Amino acid sequence: MNDFNHKSVFVLDHTPYFGISSQTSVNLEFLGSKAILLPPSPLPIISKSLWTCSVEASVEYCRIVWDLFPQGKFVRFIVSDSAAHIVNTWNATTQNTVHVLNAMSMIGTPPRSTGQVTEYSVIHGLRAAIEALAEPTEFQRECVSNIHSGDSKKLINRGRIICITSARDDASMKSLEDIVHTVLIQQNSISSSHEDSFVISHVHLVIVNICPSNAELLVSNRPLRDISPIFKSEIHSVRASDISNLLTHLILSHYDLASTTVTGIPMKEEQNASSSANYDVEIFHSSIAHSVILGNELVLPKSTKEGANYETVTLKWCTPRGCGSSEMQPCLAQYRVTPVDVTSRPSSCLINFLLNGRSVLLEMPRKSGGKLTSHLLSAHGGEIFIHSLSIARSSLEDPPSISEGVGGRITDYRIPDFGMLMQRFKLIPLRQLAERPKDENLSKLRRKLYRSTKYWPITLGSTILYSVRQFVDPLLSLITKPELTDEDIIQCQQVVYNLVSLEARHEHLPLPSMGHRLKGSKKEDQYRLFWSELEILVATSGTSKGHKTVLACIRECRSRGSDSAEKFTFDATHREFDTQEATHKSNVIRATTDSPMSPPSAVDMSAIGKKFSSGENKSLLDIITASEKNATQKRLDFGGRLCTPAGQIAKLYPNLGAKEAPARDAEIK
Repeated sequence: MNDFNHKSVFVLDHTPYFGISSQTSVNLEFLGSKAILLPPSPLPIISKSLWTCSVEASVEYCRIVWDLFPQGKFVRFIVSDSAAHIVNTWNATTQNTVHVLNAMSMIGTPPRSTGQVTEYSVIHGLRAAIEALAEPTEFQRECVSNIHSGDSKKLINRGRIICITSARDDASMKSLEDIVHTVLIQQNSISSSHEDSFVISHVHLVIVNICPSNAELLVSNRPLRDISPIFKSEIHSVRASDISNLLTHLILSHYDLASTTVTGIPMKEEQNASSSANYDVEIFHSSIAHSVILGNELVLPKSTKEGANYETVTLKWCTPRGCGSSEMQPCLAQYRVTPVDVTSRPSSCLINFLLNGRSVLLEMPRKSGGKLTSHLLSAHGGEIFIHSLSIARSSLEDPPSISEGVGGRITDYRIPDFGMLMQRFKLIPLRQLAERPKDENLSKLRRKLYRSTKYWPITLGSTILYSVRQFVDPLLSLITKPELTDEDIIQCQQVVYNLVSLEARHEHLPLPSMGHRLKGSKKEDQYRLFWSELEILVATSGTSKGHKTVLACIRECRSRGSDSAEKFTFDATHREFDTQEATHKSNVIRATTDSPMSPPSAVDMSAIGKKFSSGENKSLLDIITASEKNATQKRLDFGGRLCTPAGQIAKLYPNLGAKEAPARDAEIK
């Protein structure tokens, strides 16, 4: 086992400070309509302590983990005040919320400060957490027993520590990191000489600093940073009322989970059984349930959850009906689900509905219009699973065919692109070296191949991006690099700006005349799907700083709207772009002068890079206007202006006032 998710340790600060109020009032829902019968004097504000907020949020974190992973994911709790108190062990019998809550009730509330010299500190718990990570789990013991040499040092032992505490400033946080790092090094030196203790390969420290809701945050947030080859840490500073949302957000990245919101669930009203209303229920599950979906409908309807910082996929409830053979679809994968708000009435109703043997289909909007069934909720053996359904063409209906003729009806495979992909990942044998780990290069190639094929349409009929690649190159080739240089970023952004200009001219995308499903559709739909596909390609191609810059450029262009009168300005110093309103004249120039097949720009990329490097910022509109001005200078000027001396005004009709008689005499002669 070599991931951080196998072993996690919560260290909860139990010092006297955590006994104070969180200054967040508790909503007394049990009063209901009886609240109007209370005396007119206001009720005293009831709020939770910082300790209660910490325990509830961390236990809810564990509930989600243990619901989705009944085996293989271990979480321990350590409470720290004047000493470290062990709440549970790696034994499976203590890995449940009932045991943890019972132990927490025995520990009780934080001690009151008596004025005596007592060393209350969270450091005791952090030391115990490092020691706990060095202890093997039963699963790790089995792995060691399967190793022929029996050497436990071959096992990769990683772990995560989530410390909930409160500090006065950033210097105190830096001190905590240094202490944990020092203790980690000391523990590894001890474990190297003890067979019952494992050397810790890597520790991921997550420090959560909380304070009352009415207090000022004195500690700054800091993203994940590598402190040493065996230690990395991150810092989050929140108020007590937001700690639950923070841990809910962190668990998605810690365990590779995804959020799905089931909308439109019909439920009867609690007070009026004759009427019903639609409710939403959010569930967590493995992110593979979303990414495993194949076919053309890759764009899942995502939105940012209200009051949180993570995205959720919205799928609509489909009225349960009998599943006939015509409605059955192949299942690609199934994963356990758990509701985010397990105590809410809509969540309880949905869980009971599924546990009673019913199944629910979930729908998502189709990119080309309409809806399609993408997922299925169903219970097996008392556990609820989400099933990812195949939404691609069925291999039974359309047998694959590389060439025309016998074998099937699909003939628009991207054969040349597939050949280039094979060339990029050609393998050659290497001599095995003692200092090189076995299959190291093969593992690197697998990761590179996975990244390059995360989004790779098989047929031309299922993609817009590769059907009009003359407008997207060289972005398609540059974006496959693991790292983008400054020149690569400029070229990719210039492609994006050219696409914005193309859309501003209100021209249809030149899709293939035969076989493409979007041929003849509205240009708004074509560009909407085109931008969505481009964003997906860049988002899945890499996570480097250059990839993020290009992705931010695409999203900014999409958010501004292609039909709005804006111009995009590129800042070469910061690699960012700005928007400002352009005049109506600029819109006319952009919409009427260029033809659909005009080159992306009259200025080659080397000239653009030279201008940017000298600090000159020019917008796409400035470049187009300059190119048009150069083009007009090559046209033949007005004849009257050529015949008129310099400084004089040319007459449009010089012979308009001449007498007609001489003209008639000329005709007679």
